[in-house]
Formats: sequence, C-alpha cells, structure tokens
Amino acid sequence: MTETTDAEAGTATTTAARTHARAQAGAVVDCMPVLPPPPGTLWSETVAGGGCTHLVLPAGAHVTLTDRDGDACAHLLLYVTARPWERLSAADTVKVQWNAYLGTGSQLLSDQGRVLATLTADSSGRHDALAGTSAAARNTARYGDGTAHGPSPAGRELFVLAAAKHGLGPRDLPPSISFFHGITAGPDGALHSTGSAGPGAAVTLRAEQAVTLLIANTAHPLDPRPGYHCTPLEVLAVPGEVTGPGDPHWDSTPERHRAHLNTAALGVR
Repeated sequence: MTETTDAEAGTATTTAARTHARAQAGAVVDCMPVLPPPPGTLWSETVAGGGCTHLVLPAGAHVTLTDRDGDACAHLLLYVTARPWERLSAADTVKVQWNAYLGTGSQLLSDQGRVLATLTADSSGRHDALAGTSAAARNTARYGDGTAHGPSPAGRELFVLAAAKHGLGPRDLPPSISFFHGITAGPDGALHSTGSAGPGAAVTLRAEQAVTLLIANTAHPLDPRPGYHCTPLEVLAVPGEVTGPGDPHWDSTPERHRAHLNTAALGVR
C-alpha cells in the first residue's frame, strides 16, 4: 500500500487541513475590513459576492452599505435582538407606508408595527421590497448550483447559515428586502428588473431598536442576465442616536409618526 502524503490528502489529515486553512489568508481579499474605518466604528467588513454576514447593532447605530463595484445585491433581514420573534415584515413595510419603493425616509417595519430601521440616506434608488431573495432550487435550475458554498449560492441558503449563528432556523426566515438591484411593478403586476445604479452607490440605515441584521450578498432572483453576477458589498456601522420627536423622520407622515410612537412606547430603545 502506498502511503498518502499530506499534499495528496488535501484536507484529509489535521496537518493538511491546517496548511490548507492558513493558505486562505493570502487568497481571500473580499472579507477584509473597510479601510480605513472611522474612529468608534462598531463593524467594518467587505462581503464577497455570494457571501453573507450578520451583526448585532445597538439602538441608534448607523449602518452604511456600499455597492463597491456596481453589482452587489444586499438582501436584508432584521430581528429585534431581545425578541427575535419580532422581525422584518416586508409586507407591512410596503402596506403601512403606501409605497412599494424604498428610498430616503422609508422605515423598515416589524410585524408588530414598530420601526426596526430608518433609511436615512440613499444614493442608489435601485431597491426591492417585493420579490424577496433567491432559493436553492431556482439557482440550481438557472446556474447549476444553489448551495451555500457553491459557485452561485442562493440568498435563502446564505440566510440559513447567518441565522444559525443567532439560534434561528429556516422557519425564522421571513421574506427579505434588498438594496442595489431595482425592481418595478408593471400595470399587470409583473415585476421587472431595473438593474444597478452603478459603482459606489450607498444606503445608510439607522437602527431604531437594538437589532440583529442578516445580510446575504447574492444575485437578485430577477436579474435577467444569464450568468451569476454579484460583486463585493462594503458594510460599515458606527454609533448614533435613534429618531426622536423633532427629527424630520419622526413626523414625515402620519403612518411613520405612529410607528415611531409604537416603538417608543415599548421602552426598549
């Protein structure tokens, strides 16, 4: 019998596995911090296309997402950290604000009518609160693979990985919203892609409660192009203050005012 060397074994031995893992340090370039991070930064990361991340944010934190190269698509889920059963409701986000299109001033609402986050800045204007993210079966049919660690991972599969870090499972994944790939609804209700705003577009979200944020950076399910397109996403979180009375966002519409009152009344900000 010929003895198998560590090199031939790949990761079959502890020594080979360690060598393989250490070799990745020089190869992985899209999971690095956004540099240089400002003083007091809570989180700084570049998420590769087809990757995911998750972070716990204090109330008032500002999270800026940047489409670095023009083909990121940031699918988001939000949960109240202390009460993860209260989570993002894409349906209420659209219905309560009488608007299917996200933009500056939009609230991301929970299924309890409270504000999870406010969109305070937007230089993209290409977003989606209607279609949700991709699933493994669809990506497998389109690209040949939809698994989380394959070449064309589906958003739901990436969310499963990120959610597990916080004790959440597949049943805890509601429909997501996404930034940087626009969708419009036609007169017949059909959804149409409007694509990306291009490199450097950014959005900033202000956490109105302590929230857990899951992000899957993966190709939009309605991207009409034949290939799997997704480029790095920069994520930068800094401390800040929640929206309060007197802030323009507090009173911008009666519906948003009520959502802020509902949130403040809980006394957990």
